[in-house]
Amino acid sequence: MDLQSIKNRFGIIGNAPALNYALNTAVQVAATDLTVLIVGESGVGKEVFSQIIHAISSRKHNPFIAVNCGAIPEGTIDSELFGHEKGSFTGAIDSRKGYFETVSGGTIFLDEIGEMPLGTQARLLRVLETGEFIRVGSSKVQKTDVRVIAATNRELLEFTQKGRFREDLYYRLSTVPIRVPSLRDRKEDIQLLFRKFVVDFSERYKTVPVQLDDEAKQLLINYGWQGNVRELKNIAEQISVLSTNPQINAAELLKFLPEKNKNRLPVLANTTSSNEFNNEREILYKLFFDMKKDVTELKKMFFEILQNPALANTAAKFTRDSIMDDFQSTGELTNNLASNPPTINQSNHQPNFISPQQHHSQPMILSEERIQHHEEIEESLNIMDKEKELIVKALKKHKGKRRDASLDLGISERTLYRKLKEYDIDE
Repeated sequence: MDLQSIKNRFGIIGNAPALNYALNTAVQVAATDLTVLIVGESGVGKEVFSQIIHAISSRKHNPFIAVNCGAIPEGTIDSELFGHEKGSFTGAIDSRKGYFETVSGGTIFLDEIGEMPLGTQARLLRVLETGEFIRVGSSKVQKTDVRVIAATNRELLEFTQKGRFREDLYYRLSTVPIRVPSLRDRKEDIQLLFRKFVVDFSERYKTVPVQLDDEAKQLLINYGWQGNVRELKNIAEQISVLSTNPQINAAELLKFLPEKNKNRLPVLANTTSSNEFNNEREILYKLFFDMKKDVTELKKMFFEILQNPALANTAAKFTRDSIMDDFQSTGELTNNLASNPPTINQSNHQPNFISPQQHHSQPMILSEERIQHHEEIEESLNIMDKEKELIVKALKKHKGKRRDASLDLGISERTLYRKLKEYDIDE
């Protein structure tokens, strides 16, 4: 089956090289029984690739089932996948077959595989290696013949390093990895997709298909599309239903784009004052962090010079050159450095530090203790530390009530529960 016929059959639009490469890989691997790991951001269409692999494989006449591992509670996912015996747990009033038993001979698609609990990962590894599984509450080993296609929007290799995903399972799943490109990596397809969506929605809602002017088309291409094809389709539907003018310009299109992502638009960064402010604020934040890093390095260098005066010449030159490079665009700092450069006593190649006799009149020397103290209290910028700190604060604020804390944090109660276990937070 050629590539274009596959695109027509499954409604895939676009000719980006990265998309074609992923499709070619799917076609090649479909004829085998190899395990496939589909990697890509949320909304790129990973499930469509699993359907393509099943539909052109030798298992196409057998069952296919898609399972979202992130949507099944941790306490019941083993039962869902492998089945259970009567009375094996509270509520198990009868025996039940799991997906690996009912889909034997077919294909099972495990979406969001990175959310699967570690215990279930061990069971899945056994199925992949031996084709054997055991129902929950049973001791009888059963056989199954299921092809597994997994998908994730996470970097599983990083999860293995953090102990959140089994390394042996990762390498067993990624026998053939397929990376589905994001919409940002196939910009040449954005207008084609948008046009297809608005035509479909105009037929569904009996409206006139909207048209974009040149500026709106450029805006559409340069937008971040964090939700990828799914987000583009939603925007097309909103415009088709809510727009009163079939001719859409950039200003009209901006009204339908999420506010939080508008500062990602480089070509329209100066269209509104709020966007200008956001971009300037990001630049200032970066400047402050860079300055903080430079000051810390200078403090370390200064302490080393105190311990080893022979480094004075090199340190003075490095300090002068680095500051001049970093602030070359600011004339005030450049002039200040030119008129007050760091001084070195050339006769003995020693820096002009304050002598012990001058200590009482000019208390400028930084002691080792003060330097070490400053470094110890330097604020951590680790995102996981900040997330843990916010969760602890929210729980204290709401006196341990998870529901109220999760609402305050803007996350679901289930996500909060998972974070509590992940960070080992004692309520």
